[in-house]
Amino acid sequence: MYLLGFDIGTSSIKATLMDAQTQTVAASATSPKKEMEILAPRPGWAEQEPMSWWQNVKQAAAEILATSRVRPSDIKAIGITYQMHGLVAVDKSGKPLRPSIIWCDSRAVEVGARAAKKIGPKKCLENLLNYPGNFTASKLRWVRENEPKLYKQIHKVMLPGDFIAMKMTGRTVTTVSGLSEGIFWDFKKNQIAKQILSAMDIDPALLPDTVDTFGVQGELTAQAARELGLATGTVVAYRAGDQPNNAFSLNVLEPGEIAATAGTSGVVYGIGKKPAYDSASRVNTFVHVNHTAAQPRYGVLLCLNGTGILNSWLKHNIVAPGLDYPQMNALADQIPVGSEGLSILPFGNGSERILENRNLGGLVRNLNFNVHTQAHVLRAAQEGIVFALNYGLDIMRDMGVTIRKVRAGSANMFLSPIFASAFATVTGSTVELYNTDGSQGAARGAGLGCGAYRNPKAAFSGLKKVRTIEPNARQSKAYKQAYQNWLFALQQATE
Repeated sequence: MYLLGFDIGTSSIKATLMDAQTQTVAASATSPKKEMEILAPRPGWAEQEPMSWWQNVKQAAAEILATSRVRPSDIKAIGITYQMHGLVAVDKSGKPLRPSIIWCDSRAVEVGARAAKKIGPKKCLENLLNYPGNFTASKLRWVRENEPKLYKQIHKVMLPGDFIAMKMTGRTVTTVSGLSEGIFWDFKKNQIAKQILSAMDIDPALLPDTVDTFGVQGELTAQAARELGLATGTVVAYRAGDQPNNAFSLNVLEPGEIAATAGTSGVVYGIGKKPAYDSASRVNTFVHVNHTAAQPRYGVLLCLNGTGILNSWLKHNIVAPGLDYPQMNALADQIPVGSEGLSILPFGNGSERILENRNLGGLVRNLNFNVHTQAHVLRAAQEGIVFALNYGLDIMRDMGVTIRKVRAGSANMFLSPIFASAFATVTGSTVELYNTDGSQGAARGAGLGCGAYRNPKAAFSGLKKVRTIEPNARQSKAYKQAYQNWLFALQQATE
């Protein structure tokens, strides 16, 4: 028996086929082989075509089947994880009416600010645990204001993972966790946030019905099965946004546990049993995947938009052609901690929540033409990402979150020795890296949802820790000084 997980990412679609009994990976695939295009019709906008996600899901499924030679009938369940906060609007036939406005799009910041003022900042935080910001609800209101003819054609709005699940099953549904990430959930009343719908004049009929995060959410239609090469009736048994799912994939489910990821964006995600919020909504609280009324679980999420995308930008635009990431790391390692005074603010991927939705852009400070080289820039970029994450962690600490141990997948920026060591040293936390990723988490989630695993303990019996990084005491003083330099650069940029 096998489990199939899909990760609908910003850069690519990742798929993993897992043997449910041994919890070993039978096959994995990524599509496309180059990063998916992000459309930017205007500065601050970010869109992707939903059908391009579906085409790449099909390509990844085909590669999985060709590589593994597993019979489609032996795949018991499918799990889906996806980039959060995106808006997909479809007509009655399920056809997307426009490109998806994705998570790092900044156009709706002012729309969200108006709604927060209308509802009242205190009520926003007490009931929604967040300001509307540029989350899904605000993006939908932006469409209503700026594309009224298109808005009238909308039958349902959904998140990226909901759209892929709809293509598979024909059902248009979401989860409570999904509603919370769109700022459509009232935590105090445990229902859809009527105050958001009222303030933004959104018809509640546009929102899908909900299903449980774990459980049979639908079955592959005959058409979807033909397109995917899978068996008709295969169940979709799990869906979750990428950051709750990243935490789940690391078995981060209980209060006090912390997960991190450093892909296109950087995230630290801590679990609590009581609803909490930041007074300026610089970090956000959502319903976690294992939340129930009897045992509430909330995820406090710190998001930094500009993380791996900065490293990728340097690779494709600054360094010599052909230089890969390990070689970039080796160059950066030649430079001392602090990059000899060079500071980089990694805010070039849209409005940053930790900066109260300001869009500073990526900034380089204290560049000295007589001192700094390409290697300095590479190191300062990685340090700048760590410093920005720690700036956000200070907000979480003020909310009462204790950060002593952080779990992360052995992937993306954590593959860089400089980044991993700097993160542990600057944050003062032990970092544990595991042999997992989002698509594996989705496969395990599908196993729980379809009953292949009795409980999370059984689902994570195959999860292995591959490395532990402790804070570097010898570099602690240098990093503290470098962080202070970075904070001063941030202060100058925001004055």
